[in-house]
Amino acid sequence: MASVCSLLTFSLCLLVIFQGCVAQFQFGGQSAWQSSREFGPGQRACHFEQLSALEPSRRVQSEAGVTEYYEENNEQLRCAGLSAFRRIIEPKGLRLPVYSNTPSLVYITQGRGLLGTIYTGCPETYQSFEQQFEQLGQAGGSPIQIPKDEHQKVHRFREGDVIAIPAGVTHWCYNDGDVPLIAVTVSDTRNSANQLEPRHREFYLAGRHQSGQSYQEIQETKNNVLSGFETQLLAEALGVNPDLARRLQSQNDQRGEIVRVERGLQLLRPTRSQEEQEQPEEYETERYPGEIYEQGKPQYGGNFSNGLDENFCVLKIRYNINDPNRADIYNPQGGRITRLNSQKLPILNLVQLSATRGVLRRNALLSPYWNINAHSLFYVTGGLGRVQIVNHQGRTVFDGQLRQRQLLLIPQNYAVLVKANQQQQFEWVSFKTNHNSMVNQLVGKVSTIRGLPLDVLRASYRLSIEQARRLKNNRREEFTILTPRYPETYEHQSEEYDPQYQRDADVSLAQVK
Repeated sequence: MASVCSLLTFSLCLLVIFQGCVAQFQFGGQSAWQSSREFGPGQRACHFEQLSALEPSRRVQSEAGVTEYYEENNEQLRCAGLSAFRRIIEPKGLRLPVYSNTPSLVYITQGRGLLGTIYTGCPETYQSFEQQFEQLGQAGGSPIQIPKDEHQKVHRFREGDVIAIPAGVTHWCYNDGDVPLIAVTVSDTRNSANQLEPRHREFYLAGRHQSGQSYQEIQETKNNVLSGFETQLLAEALGVNPDLARRLQSQNDQRGEIVRVERGLQLLRPTRSQEEQEQPEEYETERYPGEIYEQGKPQYGGNFSNGLDENFCVLKIRYNINDPNRADIYNPQGGRITRLNSQKLPILNLVQLSATRGVLRRNALLSPYWNINAHSLFYVTGGLGRVQIVNHQGRTVFDGQLRQRQLLLIPQNYAVLVKANQQQQFEWVSFKTNHNSMVNQLVGKVSTIRGLPLDVLRASYRLSIEQARRLKNNRREEFTILTPRYPETYEHQSEEYDPQYQRDADVSLAQVK
């Protein structure tokens, strides 16, 4: 009987563990091959027959900054289910508390600052332990005491950080630096977390905000959500007098969504010296559950969470993708690629988005590729580059130069070729609609052409076996980033195979490098 009970207990323990593992695996929805995005009416009719680079179409000025919006009604963005805007916050500028119906990724292109996120139900972990109360005076022989301030964690960020903001989570941002803070935000309106409408909607908790339909004009004013409540009822709910409730409704506040805090914010948080002492290498370096540390560097593997010391309240929300030491692919002559997915930043399982940072040196190319499981929104952060995109019919749907601040949508499975300008390097960040986005490359090591048998190449393109061998081995040592090759590199190529060809080509390439 005892053995039967022991077996039953053991079986129940296994069941609990198994269910916990399944819950972990399904956190965020599906595997990388699936999507949690919703398909709205008409989306399947989108064919992306002609793509174009996008510029900001609307500008909204606030007291301490400006927001530039890319046209959300643009057919490309609407079909992809994406929304984008660029925000500039001046020093000492505070973006007022807000929440949205869509999950978002924010890329910091310039500056530094502080970000607060408020998760309802999570504890206020920033609090003073020196004294519980502060004495302000005497009343009837008794000291008047009020509690010290406490709030949820304040995150420091800087240039190159990608920040994840889940749908419905209140957040605010403050520029405590000396230069304007510039951030690009992309929101996924088709994400299953959004059950409101297939558009990005912001709900402000303070201030009055302006919007318009053109870049030059401002045509509409929006109030914060508190302004819609009856003042007396709001005062009763908050436990304050009607005058204070009326102030919260911001009826006469003309400062906009970004306000200036002349004396700076007085926040309960570690000082810079304390932060540096606690994290001497780099402020954003944090240990994620599931990492294996080897020779001082994290190697990612296994489940992202052990279910005990990592939960919703303490998920990390930022990761820096500008640091060259974090590059996933590096070619000294060609450039670098840094990928950010849910294996590196687990909260991306929740927001179902990921990002890629690319830097191509002059004349370098990306191996032609396609996104397997995601749309990609390509934002140029610097330089010039030529991009070509080809659809399933073999028709070029985009062929042009991209420059800084421009957006370009790259639909799922469309073939892409990118080359940097010959005068300057090309830099960008791609926002992708899958938490673990994947690409398939056409050329180079671990590519489609390398994976095909020689005789399949020969028969497919009507080549000689020697030509097929050249095609397969030309870029055999390069991965993703292709170094520029000049005409003399190919002078030994001819219709007839030359056994000396590959050796001469390698020597020529070495001379170019």
